[in-house]
Amino acid sequence: MSSAPGITLRGSFAFDHARLFGPIDLTLPARQWTCLLGPSGVGKSTILRLLLGLETGGLFDGTITASDGGPVTPRISYMAQSDLLAPWLSVRENVVLGARLRGETPDMDRAAKLIDRVGLSEHQTKTPAALSGGMRQRAALARTLMEDRPVVLLDEPFSALDAGTRADMQELAFEVLAGKTVMLVTHDPAEASRLGHQIVLLSQDAASPWPVPGTPPIRDIHAPETLDSQAKLMAHLRELRA
Repeated sequence: MSSAPGITLRGSFAFDHARLFGPIDLTLPARQWTCLLGPSGVGKSTILRLLLGLETGGLFDGTITASDGGPVTPRISYMAQSDLLAPWLSVRENVVLGARLRGETPDMDRAAKLIDRVGLSEHQTKTPAALSGGMRQRAALARTLMEDRPVVLLDEPFSALDAGTRADMQELAFEVLAGKTVMLVTHDPAEASRLGHQIVLLSQDAASPWPVPGTPPIRDIHAPETLDSQAKLMAHLRELRA
């Protein structure tokens, strides 16, 4: 797998001539985690769709580039808010679905290890209908990690998990995605303060950096600097909604 590039999105986006955001300048540094937060409806999902090369229903006036000059979209793996599991496939077959769709022979040993690490070994032959919401989200995470792409987009990937499992899955994702360029869309200041090399707040007018704790991620969730960052970020987000 090629080295992970930095990604830069510059421009504006509008629906029916009504501006959603921009002009903004959003850079995802190479091999780092960028946590993107902002009010609902400000355009976070639209940015994901733009990076993925999907239809948006609006007009983007700008550029999306990789730091190495290569194509962006083919090097991305994506985990959506909804798990998007194929309902007729088992957990195991969902995890290796990407390889099968590309006509490749899946690495079943790696798939088994990831399924075990997300805590679903005893459920790998079950279909999604037999799983809880949190289990489905863990299966979707394993599928995303299985792709091993240099750029990874995560849209609230831990939202259905209880607090303890969420912390475990954050640590797993951070470990497996080491050296990747990652953008995590989240509404959780604690998550951003724990995981982000960079925290960005999206508004209609800008993609603004937010100070991160002085220690490198993944951070101790109970450390004073992490808690301080979380509290300040939460207060700021509440002000934006006021």
